[in-house]
Amino acid sequence: MVEELAVTGVAVVTGCAAYVMAAAKVVKQYERGVVFRLGRLRDNVRRPGFTMIVPGIDRMRKVNMQIVTMPVPAQEGITRDNVTVRVDAVVYFRVIDAANAVIEVEDYRFAVSQMAQTSLRSIIGKSDLDDLLSNREKLNQGLELMIDSPAVGWGVQIDRVEIKDVSLPEAMKRSMARQAEADRERRARVINADAELQASKKLAQAAGVMSEQPAALQLRLLQTVVAVAAEKNSTLVLPFPVELLRFLERAAQQPAAAGEPDRRAGSERPVGPDREDELSRQDGPGRRSAEAAEAADSGASPALGGATVSAAGALPREDVPPLEAGPRETPE
Repeated sequence: MVEELAVTGVAVVTGCAAYVMAAAKVVKQYERGVVFRLGRLRDNVRRPGFTMIVPGIDRMRKVNMQIVTMPVPAQEGITRDNVTVRVDAVVYFRVIDAANAVIEVEDYRFAVSQMAQTSLRSIIGKSDLDDLLSNREKLNQGLELMIDSPAVGWGVQIDRVEIKDVSLPEAMKRSMARQAEADRERRARVINADAELQASKKLAQAAGVMSEQPAALQLRLLQTVVAVAAEKNSTLVLPFPVELLRFLERAAQQPAAAGEPDRRAGSERPVGPDREDELSRQDGPGRRSAEAAEAADSGASPALGGATVSAAGALPREDVPPLEAGPRETPE
C-alpha cells in the first residue's frame, strides 16, 4: 500500500513538473506573444517576461518588434524620359501591432518585400533620370508613402526607404560624361574671358602710367630681359623700342647742328701761289683731274681759273664755261 502511494506521488509530481514545463513560456524584451486558445485569438498580448499557457489548448506565437532592415532587389525600368535604369533600395520597418501582423497577413516580411519592389518600379516610371540622380530625397518620401499605405493594416510601420544605387547603361554614362566635360569647358572659357577682361583693364592702366613716364617702359624692358636671361636654355632677342630710336636720333642731330658752321667755314678755301705752281707743272689730263679734286675739296670750279667760290655761292651750271680739250701751256 505504501509503495503504491509512493509510486502515485512520484507520478503526480512528474506530471505536474511536465505540465509546468509545457505551460511555462518566456517572452524576450523585444518580442510580444500572441496566444491562440483552440484557434481563437486571446485579447491580451503577452508582455516580456515569464508567462503561462494551457498546454494542448493554447498556442503562443512570438512576434519580433525590432526594426527590420530589408534590401529591395534591383528593379529594371524605363524612366519618364525613356532611359532604361536599374534601381535598388533598402526598407526599414517594424511591427507595431503584433496581433495584426499575425492575423491580417500570412507573412508580413514577404508582403513588405513585394510591396517595396512594386512601388520601386512604379516610382521609376513616374520620375526623370535627373530626379533619380539628384533629387532622391523627394523620391524616398514618395516611395515610403506608397509602401506605408497598405502596411498600416498589417500592423507594420515603414520607418524609412532609401534608394541605394542607380545603374545606367554604358552609352548613357558616356553621354553624361561628354555633357559634364562640355559644361566644364564652357565654365573654363567664361573664367578665361573674365580674366582677359580684367587683365586688359590693368594693362590699360599700366599703359597710361607708362605714357606719363617714358622711362618706365625702359625699366620694364630691362626687367623682362633679366627674367628671360635667368633661363639658361633660352635665346634672348632684344627688340629696340621706337622711343629708344627717337632718343638716338635726337642725340645725333644735336652734334650735327653744332658742326655745320665749321664745315661751311672750311669750304671757302682760296687757292694760293704754291697750288698755282703745282697745277701749272701738270699736263692736261693730270691737271684737269687735280683741278677737279681741288674743286671737290674747295667747292670752286676749275674752269674759273681757280677763283674762290663758296659752297653757298657757287655759280649755276649754265654760267660755267666749257673746259679746254687740248693741253695747256705752262706760263714762264
